[in-house]
Amino acid sequence: MRRPKILVVDDEQDLCEILKFNLENEGFQVDTANSAEEALTLDLSQYQLLILDVMMGEMSGFAMAKSLKQDPALAATPVIFLTARSTENDTITGFSLGADDYIAKPFSIREVVMRVKAVLHRTCRKTEEPDALLSYNGLEMNLEKKTVSVGGTSIPFTKTEFELLRVLLENRGHLFSRQELINRIWPRDVFVVDRTVDVNITRIRKKLGPYGKNIVTRLGFGYYFDE
Repeated sequence: MRRPKILVVDDEQDLCEILKFNLENEGFQVDTANSAEEALTLDLSQYQLLILDVMMGEMSGFAMAKSLKQDPALAATPVIFLTARSTENDTITGFSLGADDYIAKPFSIREVVMRVKAVLHRTCRKTEEPDALLSYNGLEMNLEKKTVSVGGTSIPFTKTEFELLRVLLENRGHLFSRQELINRIWPRDVFVVDRTVDVNITRIRKKLGPYGKNIVTRLGFGYYFDE
């Protein structure tokens, strides 16, 4: 079983480093970001828990959490809010956004560690071995080894093709616009046109053989994986 991976997002750099140090000592993998905007440039699907400060720069922790909950691929990711604001209304707001816990500052590191363990115990499923395999009938994706096979035969995929297929297969029936796929797959500092998505989808369909037809085009809208 892999070590759970946590992202700490707080505009206090010293606090980020303290949490990182102590959580890593407990066996977790920890990354940090000093703003919600910085955090959103990362691949958030790799984390089993997000620890978000509420009061940050342009985008608050509440706003970031609301954005994540609207993304089907990230909506189930557990969130713990950290905040100096501990009024009843703030707490209610946090939990209404799907928070798994709400910790008021100042807090003890020991308390944070205990709460992190409790949340992961309840919710963390991405670290379990079965989730390393994504499949549909004879189509299988090994998310650990980054491989794709059809009918037991391994098919070579580029990183971009793999990530596109993963998004579609993980969210079967969900229609993605080309821009949504671009936002998920390509780095934000890379200019990508809609045609690039179309070309990659065409290659994926050819490689999938009989399962290529499961990737459906809705003209003017985008693509989805049809069961």
